[in-house]
Amino acid sequence: MRRIINASLGTQLFVLQMVIVFLAVGGTAGVWVEHTRGQLDQQYQQRALAIAESVAGLPQVRAAFAAPRPELVLQPIAAGVQAATGADYVVIANREQVRYAHPNAALIGRKLSTDGSEILTSGRAWTGIQTGTLGRSVRGKAPIFDFSGRVIGLASVGVLEDTVAGQLGTALPPLLWTVLAVLLAGSAATGLIARRVRRQTFGLEPREIAALLEQREGVLHGVKEGVLALDLQGRVTLVNDAARDLLGLSHQDVGRDLREMPLSDRMRDVLDGVDSGDDRVVLHRDRVLVLNRTPVAVREQQSGWVVTLRDRTELVRLARELDQASSTTDALRAQAHEFANRMHTLVGLLELGEHEMAVSYITRTSEDCGRHAAGIREKIADPTLAALLLAKSAEAAERGASLTLAEDCRVEEGALGDPHDAVLVVGNLVANALDALEETGGTVDVSVRTESDGLHIRVGDSGPGIVPGLVDEVFREGFTTKVARSGPRGLGLALTRQACSRRGGWVRVHNAGGAVFTALLPGREDVNKAGGRVFEQGEAMKAEAPK
Repeated sequence: MRRIINASLGTQLFVLQMVIVFLAVGGTAGVWVEHTRGQLDQQYQQRALAIAESVAGLPQVRAAFAAPRPELVLQPIAAGVQAATGADYVVIANREQVRYAHPNAALIGRKLSTDGSEILTSGRAWTGIQTGTLGRSVRGKAPIFDFSGRVIGLASVGVLEDTVAGQLGTALPPLLWTVLAVLLAGSAATGLIARRVRRQTFGLEPREIAALLEQREGVLHGVKEGVLALDLQGRVTLVNDAARDLLGLSHQDVGRDLREMPLSDRMRDVLDGVDSGDDRVVLHRDRVLVLNRTPVAVREQQSGWVVTLRDRTELVRLARELDQASSTTDALRAQAHEFANRMHTLVGLLELGEHEMAVSYITRTSEDCGRHAAGIREKIADPTLAALLLAKSAEAAERGASLTLAEDCRVEEGALGDPHDAVLVVGNLVANALDALEETGGTVDVSVRTESDGLHIRVGDSGPGIVPGLVDEVFREGFTTKVARSGPRGLGLALTRQACSRRGGWVRVHNAGGAVFTALLPGREDVNKAGGRVFEQGEAMKAEAPK
């Protein structure tokens, strides 16, 4: 037994299936033998009863009971019937159950070895199996009536069990051949099944398969990247812990169709392959995810898809910090360039001896810079938003464009609460407008004002505008009309719409001598950390908003 338990999977399957085959064939053969034996017993009982009734109905048998010595008449008759019918014995007895005829003449005159009172009393025939002086036999007993209808004795005819068993033995060879054929066919089928199972399991033993399953579970749920498997019908067949956390799914989502899951249209398109390609960037809740969809083939036949998900939120945060450093560097470089030009002008005036003009130049330049900064701060009292617009103004000048604030700009200090979302929306829209003027130059008009329902934002540019057919597409994740550069594209306006929608607002665009974006960002004092994280994403990707 221990050897079987420690044997290979194929051997165990072969042995177990052969045991099943033996049990099934043996049980079937046993039932057949028992059924056939029962049928033979019943047939011989009916045959014995028919002979007994024939003997009991013979007129000479009925008349012999009135003779002085009935045995002299009945013994020859019984012997003749026994020889003619092939019965093992024919016995005739009177009402007192004393034998008048028997194969063993020495027993004539003696009482029957089995009780026949039931037949004599009821006058009805009987069949069954009993053990008598000749052994165990199948017998039939019939009452003998005189000419007036009174029971005067009985006739008993029997066939020994050995005779019945011999008849059964003649029927066994076909059964044995059938059993042998079934065993051979079962052995062949069992061998084929064991071979097929071994081939399907790649020759791996159960303990090896269990070890592989444990390793797979450990790897899938141990990796930090999300892994999601889909079958050819688009049903989720596997989700690891990281994917459940990134997508907000649960164990109950395994087996569900993608269309039934709480996912955005953009996420569903990427998972389902409608939006195919490498490193597809998707905004999901407060995270920036990068998805890759790869087909899975088993024995050169595709069986589904595996989608990996990477959380790039932290990377975007670092990119935002790098972008801030880069923006600061660009601003300092532009100011250094402008300062150098002013210093050269001042040195030239001093060398020419134009001292009064040099003093006047310095005074006028200082006043211009102060007025520009004071003009922005006068309209935008919030320091964070004012600093953003001042930096964007310097960036616009560096690009050969100009940024102007509308006369209706008015943002009181503290009116924004947490300014993250406001900076995200304004920064992305202004960056988008500057990108539209990158080759032609021009003007960016900005209007920001706080009202009772929140912060109203309008950013327009003098660029070529948006193709009418693409007005509804510019806010879709991944959409861009810019020349591809490194890094994810088409996130700026998608983040803008997400920030507005999250707070119950909106963002729209139309053409009016250029693209004009308008947005409403309702006020909210309890902006959560998720909003701050989206702000970081938007600032890092603001230079890549689609146009």
